[in-house]
Amino acid sequence: MRAAGTEAKAKRQTRAAEILAAVLCMSGMSAALQTTAAPAPPATKELAKTTVRWILVSIPDRKLALMENGKARKVYRVAVGKVSTPSPAGAFKIVNRITDPGYYHKGQVVAPGRGNPVGTRWMGLSAKSYGIHGTNQPDSIGKAASSGCIRMGKADLEELFELVEIGDPVQIRAERDEQIATVFSESAETEALAQVQNETGAGGGQ
Repeated sequence: MRAAGTEAKAKRQTRAAEILAAVLCMSGMSAALQTTAAPAPPATKELAKTTVRWILVSIPDRKLALMENGKARKVYRVAVGKVSTPSPAGAFKIVNRITDPGYYHKGQVVAPGRGNPVGTRWMGLSAKSYGIHGTNQPDSIGKAASSGCIRMGKADLEELFELVEIGDPVQIRAERDEQIATVFSESAETEALAQVQNETGAGGGQ
């Protein structure tokens, strides 16, 4: 009887050990399932572009504004197309940016350098053969003088070149509208004020 009792006890212990092992196994599986089912951390995404940047050109004002988030960050005087070769009006994009470009026109090739008709920088537009560039005729700035491209003075051109990227929109407008009037009239007022201050300073405050 004692042996039988010992054997029964051993069986009970074995059964308890089996149950405990099963519980532990289930707990481990549950933990594993929880780990597997837990949502993975979201992949790091490139930060969205927060600056809305584009270029606005007014043909009648012969000016270009670099717009950022609805405001004119910079305004420059430019030359636009003459009557016989007007600048194209419409919505375009910058499709390339070239430092020290060569000039190619009707079989004529001019190497980069001082006499290059497009200056030191070229920002090509999605309007084929048109771009924003420099000039070897700085006196033409502020006039309707180009073959349709937008010309800029050297310092202004090189500054703008560093501020824009391929893909930036470009709006060229042939007529004044409310936005044109707002952007470029404010610029004219600022220029006029600067001129008055310069003249006052030059006159010794008289």
